[in-house]
Amino acid sequence: MMNPDPRTLRPLARAVLAAAMLGMALSGAARAHGDVTPQAVDTSSLPKLGEQWRAENPFRGNSGAVTVGTSAYNQNCARCHGIDAISGGIAPDLRKIDNDCASLKDAVRKAACVKEIDDYFLTTVRRGRTRNGAVYMPPFEGTMNQEAIWSIKSYLETRRDKPM
Repeated sequence: MMNPDPRTLRPLARAVLAAAMLGMALSGAARAHGDVTPQAVDTSSLPKLGEQWRAENPFRGNSGAVTVGTSAYNQNCARCHGIDAISGGIAPDLRKIDNDCASLKDAVRKAACVKEIDDYFLTTVRRGRTRNGAVYMPPFEGTMNQEAIWSIKSYLETRRDKPM
């Protein structure tokens, strides 16, 4: 058997090593995205809402809640739903969550629609989303109180795709 020329072996070995390192780096990033631990949120600056979960967002239009919600969103939601709530296409784009309500002209129907979206949002965040045994979104109840969850909703309302 003939020995390979060392001058051609070195560049090939470098290319193989570079490809292996790139593969390891990308697989680490993919694993990091899938292993998300919910982070607690400091809501001490917000009014306490009590033990009973509210049916509608009590912090709608509250600038202090928007500030807390912005931080909470960045800590817990942005990695899947996108920076500034602009989704990269994998998880739902939360700027569009209440688009159907925005187009309603009747004030009573619009209010009912907003309440329904609030309920959907709250239920989803509290319980998470699982399909066929796969966790698509972890449950945040127990990690986040309702002040934190409603502050995130308040932040998202400032990021709406269609204004109300």
